[in-house]
Amino acid sequence: METLKFTNGWLDLDKKRIDEINLFNEGYKHFLDQGKTERQCVTVSIAQAEQHGFRPISEFEQLVAGDKVYFINRHKNVVLAIIGQRPISEGIRYVVSHIDSPRLDLKPSPVYEKCELALMRTHYYGGIKKYQWASRPLALHGIVVTKSGRKVDIAIGEDDSDPVFTIPDLLPHLDRKVQRERKADEVLKGEELQIVVGSVPMTFDDEKIKDTVKHHVLTKLFEKYEISEPDFISAELMLVPAGKARDVGLDHGIIGAYGQDDRICAYTSLEAIFDIDTPEQTAVCFLVDKEEIGSTGATGLESRYLEFFTGELLVRQAGGQYNDQMLRRCLWQSYALSSDVNAGLNPLFESVHDAQNASKLGYGLVLTKYTGHGGKVASNDADAEYVAALRRIFDDTEIKWQTGLLGKVDEGGGGTVAKYLAHYGINTIDAGAAILSMHSPFELSSKFDVHELYRAYKAFYMQAL
Repeated sequence: METLKFTNGWLDLDKKRIDEINLFNEGYKHFLDQGKTERQCVTVSIAQAEQHGFRPISEFEQLVAGDKVYFINRHKNVVLAIIGQRPISEGIRYVVSHIDSPRLDLKPSPVYEKCELALMRTHYYGGIKKYQWASRPLALHGIVVTKSGRKVDIAIGEDDSDPVFTIPDLLPHLDRKVQRERKADEVLKGEELQIVVGSVPMTFDDEKIKDTVKHHVLTKLFEKYEISEPDFISAELMLVPAGKARDVGLDHGIIGAYGQDDRICAYTSLEAIFDIDTPEQTAVCFLVDKEEIGSTGATGLESRYLEFFTGELLVRQAGGQYNDQMLRRCLWQSYALSSDVNAGLNPLFESVHDAQNASKLGYGLVLTKYTGHGGKVASNDADAEYVAALRRIFDDTEIKWQTGLLGKVDEGGGGTVAKYLAHYGINTIDAGAAILSMHSPFELSSKFDVHELYRAYKAFYMQAL
């Protein structure tokens, strides 16, 4: 009789496999460093995709098996597809990851001066512990679009010669009445998430200018980027932790970095689709936006972009022989991995987990049958038949996998894009990596798990279900 037992993936690895894992993770760290925003992830992904033979869908009038195509949606979504041997109408293999991460966005009118310091006001994006963002170096990334339509890319704080930005926290000598009596989620309040951007006053000929530090900062921005204060209204500028991904621990087994939720799945699904030949069913790697705020908007999965690009694939394969029922039939016969992370078992706070059902770093791919909260609310709940098929694939290909849940019942919970995929009738399950310190500025993942995700996604694309 077989019993359930998950084991650490590092055990019994030979030197060749360990070297392979370490080399793969160097590429992953570079991806994290280059893609700290959705737009940057899209740019990096497309550059790599073109090196692997992918071309814009507009270059294809008729799709045949083996064609490699890509779609871009508003610079925040990427779709890569390899056309399979079977007709697209018979179903697709989707691996869907999100490339947005919690951060601080600048407000439309951010700059002001107080106490002879220039500051910028922010609005946090996604679920964060606000106090974690104070007194640490932050980098400013994004774009500004001027009234004339000129686009300006901004990235300040990553090079050693760049300045950085920070939120000044209150010293412990003075925080007794102001902060210590607050609840944890109000130690630093939303309106207190303001960054220091300047301190040097400047003499102006115009005597009406009173906020000379603020205007000095605006002058610097205009001199370097030719942008002015009203241009912040048509900008997407965000603060992210400055610095590169790093190895953690004397054994170099863990990666610490910002944005691993969910770029760990984005990178591995990209590398998986780059490394497969013509699959039986069409393979799709879909990188989406806005998951951290509910998958809303035209670039989130609540939009109908999945229908748009899937319909476009069908049209270009079937020519004039297309109707809406083909799209519905295709989706209903498709399979998806909602590739998102899970909460790894934290040794400092083990009490919030059900240890028997918690995922662990170093144990490989995490299959999460359901998420949600308080009675599986807002959850996709994968069919038993689909879970069994995935177990068979991963066992047959000797891929380490485990199960996981987001904490104890009634302890918390969370959601992913899975329910939006299941809305179309697509067989869907969450499949990602265990992460420690999730949603913090410095998340932790196992190098073994990163490489095992890649192997799992590759097997999912290629193996029969």
